[in-house]
Amino acid sequence: MAANSFGELFSVTSFGESHGAALGVVVDGCPAGIALDAAAFLPELARRRPGQSVATSARQERDLPELLSGVFEGRTTGAPIAVIVRTEDQRPADYEALRHAPRAGHADATYAAKYGVRDHRGGGRSSGRETVARVIAGVIARKVLPQGVRILGHALRIGPHVARRFEPDTIESNAVRCADPDLAPRMVDHVQALRARFDSVGGIVEVRVLGTPPSLGEPVFDKLKATLAHAFLSVGAVQGFAFGAGFEVATLLGSEYAADPAAAGGILGGISTGEDLRLLAAIKPASSIGAVAKGGRHDPCIVPRVVPVLEAMTAIVLADAWLQHRARAGLGSP
Repeated sequence: MAANSFGELFSVTSFGESHGAALGVVVDGCPAGIALDAAAFLPELARRRPGQSVATSARQERDLPELLSGVFEGRTTGAPIAVIVRTEDQRPADYEALRHAPRAGHADATYAAKYGVRDHRGGGRSSGRETVARVIAGVIARKVLPQGVRILGHALRIGPHVARRFEPDTIESNAVRCADPDLAPRMVDHVQALRARFDSVGGIVEVRVLGTPPSLGEPVFDKLKATLAHAFLSVGAVQGFAFGAGFEVATLLGSEYAADPAAAGGILGGISTGEDLRLLAAIKPASSIGAVAKGGRHDPCIVPRVVPVLEAMTAIVLADAWLQHRARAGLGSP
């Protein structure tokens, strides 16, 4: 199975399966001298892990990181950084009935057809648990970026409920990570009602990048929008990607587009302008519903747990683009 790595100068390789012994990541290309220890990963891993609210799976994983290499006396050495998280709450028996019964909406049938074998324990490599590696790499990527860059993700929409306000200080105060404190309770109620019916719901995650450095992106095929789209769409739950005005751009006149700087989303000609980025991802409803949901531990809404994952993927893309820009401009490592 190829294509488990992402990035050019800041390269991320993930490994592990949902119910395997551990999941992990190797980050290559991180500059030396950056302060880093295992505790640095804990806050972001806590945001991603299951069992944290009424909107997520009941699976309990502490997700304690073990830093294996690339750091000496609290500083990165420039060598590859390897981090693992051991799996603790394994219940492969929950999936035994699915050994010969691929689940609808999952990668079960496509993996079996492509490789001739599949790990039926929660999807194996195709499981959303693989995103542990991305979140760990995202923590390191944030440290590579210039100070002042802020990456803020939130639930813009869950089902029919669309946020109208953006108050970032409230995002972590509710179970669905909505930045609209007035709407968040309605989102939570909607998810709880669906959980009771063993159904699920999708939504839209918005990621805003404040303090984006200018000149990131490499035309023609590695435009910043292209690498961001690649990163976002590599996340299993993401069904669509847009930036700036998104698909609403199709309804605008040229005069309207030109008059609204935010419509371009901080990217022109595939290169960052230095303005804030606005990135959007459509998140599908979880495929494990009905009888499958009754027999296991599943998320009625994936949206809240996807937020830190997409923040991490944004950081990884920007860190790689930042290092590429500096290298090609002859500026060296930051």
